[in-house]
Amino acid sequence: MDGLAFLTATEEGDLVRRGEVTAVELVETYLERIERLDAELNAYVTVCADEALAAADGDLPDGPFRGVPLPIKDLNETAGVLTTFSSRAFADYVPDFDAAVVRRLKEEGFVLLGKTNTPELGITAVT
Repeated sequence: MDGLAFLTATEEGDLVRRGEVTAVELVETYLERIERLDAELNAYVTVCADEALAAADGDLPDGPFRGVPLPIKDLNETAGVLTTFSSRAFADYVPDFDAAVVRRLKEEGFVLLGKTNTPELGITAVT
């Protein structure tokens, strides 16, 4: 199943829509990779494993990205998920809304895996 992680988002969405793989299987593939590799990579600030699995098992929009797992940079507000902007000033900030870009991605069927690291407040372009 690890090979699924190397497909494009549209290829993954096609597999889900054709019933060749479930959204839950896709999410589980990515969660396993995060658990195996993130200690070395330090890419994720927050992993939303339970939320991602619940979303993948729920009623997803039937668009081209149905069930495709996706991380969001920790610069975008995500409802109910810690959003720190990689700054201590926001260490406890959990918004009750999704930023427009996050909302639109979810509306297209993407499943939020978690939040990825970023330079503090996105000030520099180096990660």
